[in-house]
Amino acid sequence: MKDTVEPYVTEDGRTIGGVLMELKHITLKFGGVVAIKDISFDIREGEIRAIIGPNGAGKSSMLNVISGFYTPTEGEVWFEGKKRPQMRPYKVAQQGIARTFQNIALFSGMSTLDNIMTGRITHMSAGLFSQAAWWGKAEREETANREAVEKIIDFLEIQHIRKTPVGRLPYGLQKRVELGRALAAEPRLLLLDEPMAGMNVEEKEDMSRFILDVNDEFGTTIVLIEHDMGVVMDLSDRVVVMDYGKKIGDGPPEEVRANPDVIEAYLGVSHD
Repeated sequence: MKDTVEPYVTEDGRTIGGVLMELKHITLKFGGVVAIKDISFDIREGEIRAIIGPNGAGKSSMLNVISGFYTPTEGEVWFEGKKRPQMRPYKVAQQGIARTFQNIALFSGMSTLDNIMTGRITHMSAGLFSQAAWWGKAEREETANREAVEKIIDFLEIQHIRKTPVGRLPYGLQKRVELGRALAAEPRLLLLDEPMAGMNVEEKEDMSRFILDVNDEFGTTIVLIEHDMGVVMDLSDRVVVMDYGKKIGDGPPEEVRANPDVIEAYLGVSHD
């Protein structure tokens, strides 16, 4: 069963392992505004875990808690069986957590290759002198990082734009480059904040295929925020539903889809 902690194999042959991250009684307040109220759920290794809800439900705030951009007012974040102390986002990234953003956050004047290279920052350790002289460890590191980036470019089928400044690319390709930059960090946990927002049908199909391939071929655990319910139901193993900062549903897609509270939330008026 999907709600047990024992590993299981999905119908398409993927293995879902034990708990990778657990969010325990997370509450997040901004002054008098409660963005998240006492929410608990876990993320299992190898799964695609969706977070859904109407506008303003607190989904991106929850993603920011997971990625370390926000520190919860109350509650605990556990990662790989250990309670995570308060830490800066770059420290969280070093733990193996990478993300994309709701609004594209690329360097528009830089090429596709150079943008993806920035995702390798957590794999760079050569000293300043070695980097300046570009010899020894720095040279070996640069070569290895470029090889890793070229593999990602091939994987995402964007060889033809590898030298193109991303500011010149259409929206759908920019989103793919942003995915590539996140993959360059070789994350254990990949956070995708509305990766298909603003895309046409063909672009959504391409992005869905790449998300499934990342999960299947790399074994990467994925947390996905997405408004397209068709995409959520097709891609995810389990779904958390938020509304007004509260959790109103949690389970397999077919179970969540039949949840009366979820139906009411989506039939109601969205709230920003």
